[in-house]
Amino acid sequence: MDIKKMIAVSCSAVCLLTMASCGKKSSKKREKVTLNVWKMEDEALLQEMADDFIEHYKDDADIEIILGNKPEHSMTEYIQENPDDSADILYFADDQLDQLYNAGYLLPIENKDEIIEANGGRYTEVISCVVRELKLCACPITAGNGYFLYYNAKYLNESDVQSMDKILEVAEKNGKYFAMDWSSGWYTYSFFGGAGLKAEANPGGTFNYCDWNSTENKYKGVDVAGAMLDISSSKGFKSIDSFIDGATDDSIIAFVGGQWDYENLLAVWGDDLRATKLPTYTVNGDQVQMSGFMGYKYVGVYSGTDYPDWAVKFAEWVSNYDNQVKRFEVTGECPSNVDAMKADEVQASPAVVALGEQSAFSVRQNVTDAYWTPSSLLGSTLAAGNPDNRDLQELLDEVTAEINAK
Repeated sequence: MDIKKMIAVSCSAVCLLTMASCGKKSSKKREKVTLNVWKMEDEALLQEMADDFIEHYKDDADIEIILGNKPEHSMTEYIQENPDDSADILYFADDQLDQLYNAGYLLPIENKDEIIEANGGRYTEVISCVVRELKLCACPITAGNGYFLYYNAKYLNESDVQSMDKILEVAEKNGKYFAMDWSSGWYTYSFFGGAGLKAEANPGGTFNYCDWNSTENKYKGVDVAGAMLDISSSKGFKSIDSFIDGATDDSIIAFVGGQWDYENLLAVWGDDLRATKLPTYTVNGDQVQMSGFMGYKYVGVYSGTDYPDWAVKFAEWVSNYDNQVKRFEVTGECPSNVDAMKADEVQASPAVVALGEQSAFSVRQNVTDAYWTPSSLLGSTLAAGNPDNRDLQELLDEVTAEINAK
């Protein structure tokens, strides 16, 4: 072989070997990632979101996502006792935010500006309550854990449902009921909150401030309790915690519920289903708009995760536009993402519209565990007509002291 040809062949061989070697060195090794998730939503839905996430990032990492149940008691308490057994991804309601943040268990979300903008901006409540020291502590996933009024258009019209008095009048006339669960302090709040009385936790989330026994406000605590007794004395009122059976047998024509009731109720009332804000009720001769508790749900990242970058990616994934719309389609929960709220399928829901109307009169649920038992017992007592004939001021003093106990 000609010497020049031999040199050319040798050079070509060296180049090929060099290129092959360089190719091997530059090939990207897929990272092995395992994320544990404490879920707080429909398991099949979350599994679908997880599978989509794995498929989307399959070229970048070998990802395994394990779904598990969150602790039955306080999430913060569980992590404190079992720091090595925490999930990487934490689903939680807004009333757990302060405890998780103060304990240092939430990793700040880096992509905060885009997420804040997608959820309505810095000053929306769903964002403002999850921003601490200019850090976004978690990603919002829903903004609709609240309640409003459902009613049957066969019996009630838009004018009727503006006031509790008229709803009860129509119910009595037809031998039917307006129903509301007064055995839960979640709903009992609506009367006191509407009259300007408070029940909220201190900034550290360690105790409550409640003034339901006030004797100085425009509407005193006994005024509100008396108004509730007037409602419970109506033959058109019933306090129960499940309404679908009553809607089915046509005994209940209006009730206070949430978006979780919508699909079941639609199957019963069909085209007669209507929803709107809560009505006004009579206090000392005045019409007072009922208030309510609103709640938000978030997904956060445990600060001790072994995979902070991937855990944050997953939190952002399950809270994005597409998955918020998908969550609504499956569970009926209202999106926090402003564009998702505008989606046709979301706006077509009367429950979403009603929740939006009521949100103007509602406050974020922000109470400690000490609130629930006494407020619920108060509601049950008033729903039963104060059977022991307790002095209302004395009863409210007792309840308020228990709610405010440190």
